[in-house]
Amino acid sequence: MNADEIRELNEKIIRVLKNIFDPEIPVNIYELGLIYEVNVNENGMVKVIMTLTAPNCPVAESLPAQVKEEIGFLSGVTEVDLEITFDPPWDQEMMSEEAKLELGLL
Repeated sequence: MNADEIRELNEKIIRVLKNIFDPEIPVNIYELGLIYEVNVNENGMVKVIMTLTAPNCPVAESLPAQVKEEIGFLSGVTEVDLEITFDPPWDQEMMSEEAKLELGLL
């Protein structure tokens, strides 16, 4: 996979992430700031580092599984390594302007 293909796949992954929503908040997980990092290598391996709004989040099991599964469906993805971290802990400042506007925080 060359640099253009990697960039294209990265953009597709972000589009997928923008279609996954936290069930308690009407904003997608990308704009919510739950995705800390997305890396794609030349072999199609994808590394995602994400967090949850809280360690005891009701979707702590299902949301990461959904992210991993939906990225795995993309053509060119050979493997998805998903890591959950709480460092740094999520807070509202991590949300995009769009998310804050959507939630009436601006």
